[in-house]
Amino acid sequence: MTTLKYISHYPPHIQDQVRAMIAQDKLGSYLQQKYPETHQIQSDKALYQYVTEIKNQNMRNVGQLSQVSYNSKLSVLKNALGIHTHQSRVQGSKLKAHNSITVASVFKQAPLEFLRMIVVHELAHFKVSEHNKAFYQLCRHMEPDYHQYELDTRLWLLWRDLESKKSKR
Repeated sequence: MTTLKYISHYPPHIQDQVRAMIAQDKLGSYLQQKYPETHQIQSDKALYQYVTEIKNQNMRNVGQLSQVSYNSKLSVLKNALGIHTHQSRVQGSKLKAHNSITVASVFKQAPLEFLRMIVVHELAHFKVSEHNKAFYQLCRHMEPDYHQYELDTRLWLLWRDLESKKSKR
Protein backbone atom coordinates (compact mmCIF):
# COMPACT_ATOMS: atom_id res chain seq x y z
CA MET A 1 0.00 0.00 0.00
CA THR A 2 1.37 3.40 -1.02
CA THR A 3 2.09 5.88 1.78
CA LEU A 4 0.35 9.15 0.97
CA LYS A 5 2.40 11.44 3.19
CA TYR A 6 1.27 14.69 1.54
CA ILE A 7 -2.44 13.90 1.80
CA SER A 8 -2.59 11.71 4.91
CA HIS A 9 -4.92 14.20 6.63
CA TYR A 10 -7.43 14.18 3.75
CA PRO A 11 -10.63 12.09 3.97
CA PRO A 12 -10.35 8.36 3.20
CA HIS A 13 -12.42 8.61 -0.01
CA ILE A 14 -9.91 11.09 -1.49
CA GLN A 15 -6.99 8.93 -0.45
CA ASP A 16 -8.70 5.90 -2.04
CA GLN A 17 -9.16 7.81 -5.32
CA VAL A 18 -5.48 8.78 -5.31
CA ARG A 19 -4.37 5.21 -4.54
CA ALA A 20 -6.48 3.99 -7.50
CA MET A 21 -4.88 6.60 -9.80
CA ILE A 22 -1.42 5.53 -8.63
CA ALA A 23 -2.22 1.83 -9.11
CA GLN A 24 -3.39 2.56 -12.67
CA ASP A 25 -0.38 4.87 -13.26
CA LYS A 26 -2.73 7.79 -14.06
CA LEU A 27 -1.73 10.40 -11.48
CA GLY A 28 0.92 12.01 -13.70
CA SER A 29 -1.35 12.17 -16.75
CA TYR A 30 -4.18 13.63 -14.63
CA LEU A 31 -1.90 16.42 -13.40
CA GLN A 32 -0.36 17.00 -16.84
CA GLN A 33 -3.79 17.30 -18.43
CA LYS A 34 -5.06 19.66 -15.76
CA TYR A 35 -1.86 21.77 -15.57
CA PRO A 36 -0.04 21.40 -18.92
CA GLU A 37 2.44 24.27 -18.48
CA THR A 38 5.03 25.29 -15.95
CA HIS A 39 5.65 28.95 -15.17
CA GLN A 40 8.60 31.07 -16.27
CA ILE A 41 9.32 32.70 -12.88
CA GLN A 42 12.83 31.32 -12.42
CA SER A 43 14.85 34.06 -10.72
CA ASP A 44 14.51 35.57 -7.26
CA LYS A 45 13.94 38.96 -8.91
CA ALA A 46 11.03 37.65 -11.00
CA LEU A 47 9.62 35.89 -7.92
CA TYR A 48 9.85 39.14 -5.93
CA GLN A 49 7.91 40.99 -8.64
CA TYR A 50 5.28 38.23 -8.81
CA VAL A 51 4.76 38.13 -5.03
CA THR A 52 4.69 41.92 -4.76
CA GLU A 53 2.01 42.09 -7.45
CA ILE A 54 -0.21 39.61 -5.59
CA LYS A 55 0.42 41.42 -2.28
CA ASN A 56 -0.44 44.81 -3.78
CA GLN A 57 -3.67 43.47 -5.30
CA ASN A 58 -4.87 41.87 -2.07
CA MET A 59 -2.99 43.18 0.97
CA ARG A 60 -1.96 46.80 0.51
CA ASN A 61 -1.71 47.50 4.23
CA VAL A 62 0.95 44.81 4.76
CA GLY A 63 4.37 46.44 4.76
CA GLN A 64 6.73 46.24 1.83
CA LEU A 65 8.49 42.95 1.25
CA SER A 66 12.17 43.12 2.08
CA GLN A 67 13.13 39.87 0.41
CA VAL A 68 11.56 37.10 -1.67
CA SER A 69 13.63 34.15 -2.83
CA TYR A 70 13.78 30.50 -3.79
CA ASN A 71 15.68 28.13 -1.50
CA SER A 72 16.82 24.65 -2.59
CA LYS A 73 17.27 23.42 1.00
CA LEU A 74 13.93 24.59 2.33
CA SER A 75 11.91 21.38 2.23
CA VAL A 76 14.82 19.34 3.59
CA LEU A 77 15.71 21.68 6.46
CA LYS A 78 12.36 22.98 7.61
CA ASN A 79 9.97 20.35 6.21
CA ALA A 80 8.09 23.25 4.59
CA LEU A 81 7.32 24.46 1.09
CA GLY A 82 7.48 28.12 1.96
CA ILE A 83 8.40 30.32 4.91
CA HIS A 84 7.45 33.82 5.87
CA THR A 85 9.25 36.01 8.38
CA HIS A 86 8.07 39.23 9.91
CA GLN A 87 10.34 41.20 12.18
CA SER A 88 9.86 44.64 13.66
CA ARG A 89 12.85 46.40 15.14
CA VAL A 90 13.63 49.84 16.41
CA GLN A 91 16.13 51.90 14.43
CA GLY A 92 16.63 55.22 16.13
CA SER A 93 13.19 56.74 16.67
CA LYS A 94 11.55 54.64 13.92
CA LEU A 95 10.07 51.16 13.86
CA LYS A 96 11.33 49.21 10.83
CA ALA A 97 9.57 46.11 9.50
CA HIS A 98 11.31 43.29 7.67
CA ASN A 99 8.94 41.01 5.76
CA SER A 100 10.35 38.14 3.72
CA ILE A 101 9.08 35.06 1.92
CA THR A 102 11.13 32.04 0.94
CA VAL A 103 9.74 29.44 -1.49
CA ALA A 104 11.13 25.92 -1.98
CA SER A 105 13.07 25.68 -5.24
CA VAL A 106 11.00 22.68 -6.32
CA PHE A 107 8.34 25.22 -7.32
CA LYS A 108 10.56 26.53 -10.11
CA GLN A 109 9.35 23.50 -12.12
CA ALA A 110 5.72 23.69 -11.00
CA PRO A 111 2.62 24.98 -12.72
CA LEU A 112 1.90 28.65 -11.95
CA GLU A 113 -1.19 27.70 -9.92
CA PHE A 114 0.95 25.77 -7.44
CA LEU A 115 3.42 28.62 -7.03
CA ARG A 116 0.50 31.01 -6.56
CA MET A 117 -0.98 28.76 -3.85
CA ILE A 118 2.31 28.81 -1.89
CA VAL A 119 2.65 32.59 -2.30
CA VAL A 120 -0.94 33.23 -1.20
CA HIS A 121 -0.43 30.94 1.80
CA GLU A 122 2.71 32.74 2.94
CA LEU A 123 1.21 36.20 2.34
CA ALA A 124 -1.85 35.25 4.41
CA HIS A 125 0.46 34.48 7.34
CA PHE A 126 1.41 38.18 7.53
CA LYS A 127 -2.15 38.85 8.72
CA VAL A 128 -3.14 35.57 10.40
CA SER A 129 -0.46 33.43 12.02
CA GLU A 130 -2.53 30.33 12.78
CA HIS A 131 -4.04 27.90 10.27
CA ASN A 132 -7.62 28.64 11.27
CA LYS A 133 -10.89 29.61 9.61
CA ALA A 134 -9.88 33.27 9.21
CA PHE A 135 -6.57 32.21 7.62
CA TYR A 136 -8.23 30.00 5.01
CA GLN A 137 -10.89 32.64 4.31
CA LEU A 138 -8.11 35.09 3.54
CA CYS A 139 -6.40 32.53 1.29
CA ARG A 140 -9.68 31.99 -0.59
CA HIS A 141 -10.18 35.74 -0.87
CA MET A 142 -6.81 36.05 -2.61
CA GLU A 143 -7.26 32.83 -4.62
CA PRO A 144 -10.82 31.43 -4.90
CA ASP A 145 -9.50 28.00 -5.99
CA TYR A 146 -7.00 27.86 -3.12
CA HIS A 147 -8.18 24.51 -1.69
CA GLN A 148 -8.15 22.77 -5.07
CA TYR A 149 -4.68 24.10 -5.84
CA GLU A 150 -3.47 22.97 -2.42
CA LEU A 151 -4.73 19.43 -3.00
CA ASP A 152 -3.31 19.32 -6.52
CA THR A 153 0.03 20.67 -5.27
CA ARG A 154 0.16 17.86 -2.74
CA LEU A 155 -0.68 15.35 -5.47
CA TRP A 156 2.05 16.82 -7.67
CA LEU A 157 4.61 16.47 -4.84
CA LEU A 158 3.46 12.88 -4.26
CA TRP A 159 3.76 12.12 -7.98
CA ARG A 160 7.28 13.61 -8.08
CA ASP A 161 8.31 11.39 -5.16
CA LEU A 162 6.87 8.31 -6.88
CA GLU A 163 8.64 9.16 -10.16
CA SER A 164 11.90 9.69 -8.30
CA LYS A 165 11.60 6.26 -6.67
CA LYS A 166 10.86 4.67 -10.07
CA SER A 167 13.95 6.20 -11.64
CA LYS A 168 16.18 4.89 -8.81
CA ARG A 169 15.17 1.29 -9.46
